[in-house]
Order: sequence, then C-alpha cells, then structure tokens
Amino acid sequence: MWRGYNSITMLERLQKILAQAGYGSRRACEDFITAGRVRVNGQIASLGQKADSAIDKITVDGKPIVAAETLTYIALYKPRMILSTVEGERGDDRKTVRDLVETQQHVYPVGRLDFESEGLVLMTNDGDLTNRLTHPKFGHEKEYRVLLARRPDHDQLEAWKRGIILEDGYKTAPVDVRFESAQGKGAWVRVVMREGRKRQIRETCQQLGLPVVRILRIRIGSLKLGNLKPRQWRYLTKQEVDELKRNELGSSSRRA
Repeated sequence: MWRGYNSITMLERLQKILAQAGYGSRRACEDFITAGRVRVNGQIASLGQKADSAIDKITVDGKPIVAAETLTYIALYKPRMILSTVEGERGDDRKTVRDLVETQQHVYPVGRLDFESEGLVLMTNDGDLTNRLTHPKFGHEKEYRVLLARRPDHDQLEAWKRGIILEDGYKTAPVDVRFESAQGKGAWVRVVMREGRKRQIRETCQQLGLPVVRILRIRIGSLKLGNLKPRQWRYLTKQEVDELKRNELGSSSRRA
C-alpha cells in the first residue's frame, strides 16, 4: 500500500536533527554540513537547510542517520596520549576516546580535553545537553588539578586569577586558582574556569613562566571524576543526569 506524505511535516534544521541523532553538538554538526559530509535525499546539504527526519533520507558520509532510541551518558577517565574525538584526522592512527568505550550507542565526547591532558570526559548521544555544555554562552564550570614544575608565587597566582593575555592577543577570563599542596620543587594547584579555549591552561602557564607537568580534569559542571582510574568508564546514574541537566538549564536561565 502506497503511503503519501503527511499533510503536516516536522521540518527542523539539519544540525538539530544530527545532534538529536547523537552526532555531537550542534556546532559540530554544522561543521559536518559545511564540509559536505551530509546529504538530504541524495543532494549535498547546506547550512541552514531544514528537513523532516521521518520523511527525508539524511546521510552522513553516505550512511543513513539513525535516531538515538536510548539516550546514553558515560563518564570516562581519558588517559594521556588519547584523542578526545570520535575519529582522528585522515591518516592519524592514534587511539581515541571512542576506542575505550564498549557500547553500541553512537556516543560522542562533550567538548575536548588536550591530547597530553587526562581526566574526566563526558560522552553522550544527547545533542541538546551537548550543545548546552559546549556553547560558550552557557559558561559551565570545569575543574582541574594542575601539577606545576615550580611553585607559583603570589603575583603569578593573582595574575592567573585576573586573566592573562596570550600570545595571540586573547585575554582570558578571570578564573578561580588556588594553591593546593607542594610536590617536591613544584606544586599542585586547583583551577576552576568557565571558558575552554584549546590548551588554555598550558598557554597561560607558559606566559606566567610556570612549566606544566600534568593536567587532570576532575569535574564538568556537577559531574565529578570520582574514583575512576585511567581508561575506566561507567554509565551515569539517573540522579547525575538529572542534576547535570538541572544545573545547566539553571545556568542558562541566569545568563538569558
């Protein structure tokens, strides 16, 4: 029996459809579209285009998208020297966080953590939450323990707190930095920040003359690394998911 189109179509922007299908944040999905990796009914899609996922055939890299039936949330301890992406660049055979997680769900990391850094990575197929956690306007907190090769003095910590002008001229936003403990000739410091420029902590420390030995992310929003060891991962509890969403929704409403 032939089935025609419904009289009412549910048109949505492609980046939103892809995000809901677990292809990452809306910004990441926009990159898929502008790179020509997305097609709608066989035609290369354009940014801003709308479609109906129930009617139109939408593919990414030639593979039809599958709506995420079950929203999945995973906390992973990313070790050093692992890419915090789903796949590396062409010809890059380094392992990624996706190689460490054994799940059939199409999960993606929320944001990134430097190749040389370690600690908490949130992986999910919840595109809406991913968008809120990664979009700069929401400014969710991330907390790190940083091991420095030398102990920072009062002036260095105060400058770090106020914000530093990096080599490219960018002025970092104020952060919460405090001395935690001595470690030989160096020291552990605790850093809480709301922005996430690539390699920001390392570049800040370079400007301050503080060599970085180790960076460990221990919190994203309300989600904590806890007792996870390198390469270990676990599913989030319902309470953790609810709290993460509640906190992020609350932070967005305060900034609206």
